[in-house]
Amino acid sequence: MKTSLIAALLAAALAQPALASSLSDLLGKAIENPDLVNSVVGAVQNTIDANRTIGPKEEKTLGDGMAANLLGAAPLVNNAGLQSYVNQVGRWVASQSEAPNLDWRFGVIDSPNVNSFATPGGVVLITRGLMDRLRNESELAGVLGHEITHVLRHHVTRAAQSGKGREAVANALQGVAQYKTDDARRQLGANVLSGVSEVYVRGLDKDDEFEADVTGMVLAARAGYNPYALVSVLQTLGEINPADGSVQLMFSTHPSPQARLDYIDRNVGSKLEKYAGGVENTPRFRAAIGR
Repeated sequence: MKTSLIAALLAAALAQPALASSLSDLLGKAIENPDLVNSVVGAVQNTIDANRTIGPKEEKTLGDGMAANLLGAAPLVNNAGLQSYVNQVGRWVASQSEAPNLDWRFGVIDSPNVNSFATPGGVVLITRGLMDRLRNESELAGVLGHEITHVLRHHVTRAAQSGKGREAVANALQGVAQYKTDDARRQLGANVLSGVSEVYVRGLDKDDEFEADVTGMVLAARAGYNPYALVSVLQTLGEINPADGSVQLMFSTHPSPQARLDYIDRNVGSKLEKYAGGVENTPRFRAAIGR
């Protein structure tokens, strides 16, 4: 793989207009469309069976519901240029995966907290607070590669099917038979989405986080970026006071930045060193985020 060729392909990919993101429509659809709410409820009910394989269509329905819940808590940043840029970078990194044709959608949500989220089916959200901590496009690619891996490996769906996840979902579904009207169905949908989204409060398995770091680095390298930019991100996170309210959720749901760095050191080491000269493209990144 020649770095110059990858850089040219990457530049060409980012020069193409990103498809219009449908993320902004998710919340409204979930609230206003009882059929969609019913579909989400059905998909969520199916996740309770830990032995049942959730198909792609159900995963997307479940993931869109979870994304709608996240967007209800923090809407997309009102900056079309930024949203388009993050979609272009994310789709380019995802195109290097084994699922390039998944319905990938990326967005920056208006939250000061430092965090990022992936929902089943291909929605990836990064907070404004984390974007503000990043220094270049390679770091953004590393973070998005981490979240793309959560989607590829079905980490969130598995977490929803785990013991604690099933408990939260089951609690949210209590009283299904009591709801008859559209308004009640909407409230039920909101309750279900809230319940299943407790996965993000409880966190994923730490081994899933480690896998997402390593595979995210590989995806970033394939996309022509410096894979060790994710190491820089973790070093930045490690410098934040854990008592800082903006990182409390992330620190409570992820292994510590030092533990993640140690895992990368043991399992990646210098194996990706030949890709360390990959693209960083700080000017394009700074222009997109307005620095």
